[in-house]
Amino acid sequence: MYTILIVDDSPMIVDVFVTMLERGGYRPITAFSGGECLETLKSTTPDLVLLDIMMEPMDGWETLEKIKTNPETRNIPVLMLTAKPLTPEEANQYGIYIEDYILKPTTHHQLYEAIEHVLARRHSIAADIERAREAGVDHRIIDEYERLSKSVDINKRLLKILETTYSIKDARAGMGENIMRAIKSMATSIKLQEERLNQIRGQFSDVFEAR
Repeated sequence: MYTILIVDDSPMIVDVFVTMLERGGYRPITAFSGGECLETLKSTTPDLVLLDIMMEPMDGWETLEKIKTNPETRNIPVLMLTAKPLTPEEANQYGIYIEDYILKPTTHHQLYEAIEHVLARRHSIAADIERAREAGVDHRIIDEYERLSKSVDINKRLLKILETTYSIKDARAGMGENIMRAIKSMATSIKLQEERLNQIRGQFSDVFEAR
């Protein structure tokens, strides 16, 4: 049973997520602020953190950064929760830290899918890394593979959210050429990362087949 830490400053919303997670077969634990979340992580290591963005006095982004810059907690996957639309600036600044992003309100099916996707991706990457290490692949290539595997998948999901949030109609209404330019830039970056990732996968395949 996976343990999920829910972090939100609204007790009502926390209760909703506790119920949803229990029904899905997860073990929920709770924190009602960024500070309480950090304190909880000093003594407990959950399988995943569901972290709300719009909290006070420490918001979700600041809490996320503290989690990911602490060597003791940086490997815990964090899934962001918010009713606030994601901006391209947030995607670029925090995309390296988050595992996924869910807009509230969400259904239990959407929540379970996001959690299972995050956990399955981590297990798959870990299995590939273990096999590559056993095959003697250079550690620098393995590190790059780990970083790109996560980055490409997450950024594709973030890009989809951005494209849905900021439609062409919004751009025509004056929401800004800068936003659309940032989205296009992100798409180009993902394409380049994916090309490099496929090259590494090809190297892995060659090594595995040679064994």
